[in-house]
Amino acid sequence: MAGRVVGDGGPRPGASGDGTLPAAKVPHRGIGLTQLGLGTAQFGNLYRETTEEEAAGALDAAWDAGIRYFDTAPHYGLGLSERRLGQLLRTRPRDEYVLSTKVGRLLVPSPDGVGKDTEGFDVPATTRRVRDYSRDGVLRSLDESLRRLELDRIDILYLHDPDDYWEQASSEAVPALIELRDQGVIGAFGVGMKQSEMPARFVRECDIDLVMLAGRYTLAEQGALDDLLPLAEERGIGIVIAGVYNSGLLAQDRPSTRAMYDYETAPGDVVARVHRIADVCERYGVTVPDVALSFVRAHPAVLTTVVGARTGAQVESNLARSRAQVPGALWEELRAEGLLSRDAPVPTDGARA
Repeated sequence: MAGRVVGDGGPRPGASGDGTLPAAKVPHRGIGLTQLGLGTAQFGNLYRETTEEEAAGALDAAWDAGIRYFDTAPHYGLGLSERRLGQLLRTRPRDEYVLSTKVGRLLVPSPDGVGKDTEGFDVPATTRRVRDYSRDGVLRSLDESLRRLELDRIDILYLHDPDDYWEQASSEAVPALIELRDQGVIGAFGVGMKQSEMPARFVRECDIDLVMLAGRYTLAEQGALDDLLPLAEERGIGIVIAGVYNSGLLAQDRPSTRAMYDYETAPGDVVARVHRIADVCERYGVTVPDVALSFVRAHPAVLTTVVGARTGAQVESNLARSRAQVPGALWEELRAEGLLSRDAPVPTDGARA
């Protein structure tokens, strides 16, 4: 299986019951990733305020459970997520965790500096985002992230959503990131996107190490099987799955009519499809979130799954889902009803998330 290496020493992953011990390493880079990672968009007040106490509780719960991969970005709360995560990790041994952040959105002073952010985060609009995938933009963004995080190096750096910036990202950002990797300022780099077509192009044409794929390979949709995932497996490029619940669509036993999908209200036909998936899950005594988390990790190119959380209770809920036993017959029923691609790898019978 491409990129999958059992962690060195200690009990086997899952032996302690938490399923978060090192299970994979970034191919060719030796960076060990735990089976679950903590996404920290909520630390940046995604949709609503997250208190300092809630963020601290989420980080503590993740750390206590053995999670050692943490992901953030300047985009998340106009730098708030990075500042909070840096503060919360200050007392943790630096060599015991892996941290990823992103470049591509510079934060610059807002002309008026009034009102709230308009891109989904409950923070003051004192700064604004400017897309920049140039060499200078990458270096400046990294320098500013290091200051916010209070660190001197980043383990993994992603190009964040370069959908409309292929030329600049591939010709300017990638060479700069290769240089930073060679210098040891970053350990590895890749792209983080909500599509699979362009990441596949990065895999074919650029010297990247991994892809963070958000929302395009989930229990609700498997389009990445058509391009990115087989290519990544062939080339030995690691895949980090984010958006496993498709912005909330798969986060409940059954989605409501107001369920979110790709950060917008889910279309009726999409909600109806998930209700059909829920019918199958109920027949086997498991939930949609249980099955969603189990499914994505079965693909051999997938190294880890990053799941966001606002509180310690949410972290514990995600951990409980990761331990769910999913009967093998469930996958066959989903396929038979046309609810799951027949080409999608699935866990072995009774395998946990």
